[in-house]
Amino acid sequence: MTAPPKRPRDARLDVFRGLCMLIIFIAHMPQNPWLAWIPARFGFSSATELFVFGSGFASAMAFGRTYATAGFGPASLRILQRIWQLYWAHLALFVALAGITVLLAPAESHAMQALRHVFSAPAEALGALVTLTYVPMLLDILPLYIVVLALVPPMMAARRLHPAAPFALSAALYLATFLFGLAMPGRSEGAGHWFFNPFAWQALFFLGFAIGLGWWKPPALAQPRLVALCAAIVVVSVPFNFWGFTDAFPALIDWQMAVLPANTWTNVHPVRIIHFLVLAYLVLSLLERARWLLETRAAAILTLVGTQSLPAFLACTALAWTGGIALDVFGDAPGPVAVVNLAGLAGIVMAAWVARLFKAEPWTKPAATARQPAASAALRPERC
Repeated sequence: MTAPPKRPRDARLDVFRGLCMLIIFIAHMPQNPWLAWIPARFGFSSATELFVFGSGFASAMAFGRTYATAGFGPASLRILQRIWQLYWAHLALFVALAGITVLLAPAESHAMQALRHVFSAPAEALGALVTLTYVPMLLDILPLYIVVLALVPPMMAARRLHPAAPFALSAALYLATFLFGLAMPGRSEGAGHWFFNPFAWQALFFLGFAIGLGWWKPPALAQPRLVALCAAIVVVSVPFNFWGFTDAFPALIDWQMAVLPANTWTNVHPVRIIHFLVLAYLVLSLLERARWLLETRAAAILTLVGTQSLPAFLACTALAWTGGIALDVFGDAPGPVAVVNLAGLAGIVMAAWVARLFKAEPWTKPAATARQPAASAALRPERC
């Protein structure tokens, strides 16, 4: 395989991944009134689609080129190492959430209810947890990422057979989720499968992966007709999802369910994918005319969070869980809600900053040379 040229890191990727973390924090906090204003309330797609697509693009930059430079075996081992890290991060996150729940949560809180299976049948739950056949609430994302990363080596092997083979394999897995019920078994809350089906969500992941490796080139940005079409689709989707319309006209929900009966989070319905792609095209086209936005202080903060995606996600989930407990205790009045949300968002940024600090290993760098006048004076002869 010919090694593709190393491309510079796309600043937009980290900005949007950081934005995802902040939105996911708000969305994952139980009983959070701010949930009514996240982007998912204005269209069919959500921050999850952006997170999975961005993870695919980032994985292409992190692992894709290694297949050409180091070979299939070493590159696959590198992915296996990352999967191993994610697996233990997933277990550590569960331990942290369980500890927070035992120490802080009231008996009837949402956190206690979410882990009722663990507390009622601990031996069974812990055995299922380590085999990923039990995926508690808010702990869906890392198992999803583990499975889609495990699919990267088969996709790279398929690419060696034919350039279209990875797309065919991805499409086959996606269709199998609808036609044959292909899914990961094991959710304990009665559904019998993971909330996010990785065999469906891999389609969005590998779309980002293919763009990141240059296997597929998306349309050029800022084409007037395409911008107008995307804007029309985004505008039309708002009434079917925004509570301001659906509360006033409940028939909108009925129409959506009649037309899109399978529009669930689990198998990521094609409408969700289409909405995400047109929204992404529209936002990126607008950003082409306002590149200065990537140089603002807000963009720098989002970039910090986006570049430290795993520590930021772990902090995001733990803080959302803790915030949900706080709302159970203090109520959902505007004041406590604002304090909990703003403190959690600041906590995610702080966690990303700390993670970057530790990754820089400042203790391995020599200290800056400082003037030592007292020592210098001691070396000079005394004046009488």
